[in-house]
Amino acid sequence: MSFGLVVLAVDPDATDVAVRAMAVQCQSLHHPEGELNERIVGFYENLRARYPDSPPYDHDSPWMDMPLNIGIDHISMHLSFSERSTPALQLIDRLARRYDLTIYDPQRDEVTRPTDVRAPEDPTILALIEE
Repeated sequence: MSFGLVVLAVDPDATDVAVRAMAVQCQSLHHPEGELNERIVGFYENLRARYPDSPPYDHDSPWMDMPLNIGIDHISMHLSFSERSTPALQLIDRLARRYDLTIYDPQRDEVTRPTDVRAPEDPTILALIEE
């Protein structure tokens, strides 16, 4: 079982409707091409430093589909619906805030902006991320 997330380089003030529309366009065959957004590159490099999406794969990898789908302004990922994804989700959230990116969860139809207030992070999970 898996679930998907899309991390987007969209204006943080974009409406939820605009974020959803961008996420749909990023999954379509008609996505614009061009230079990768620097924020997406930084996010991806930091994320895959901890959770590689190319061989060799770690036994604790949260990814259900590899490599991750990266576009000029987004990264889409499918994660395992299990505890092994918990530290990855916290890292995704932390990196999205660092790089001023918006997260879209299509299962919940939920938009999370970099400036949204979050619950405090679990110190045990933080230690796993820092390893």
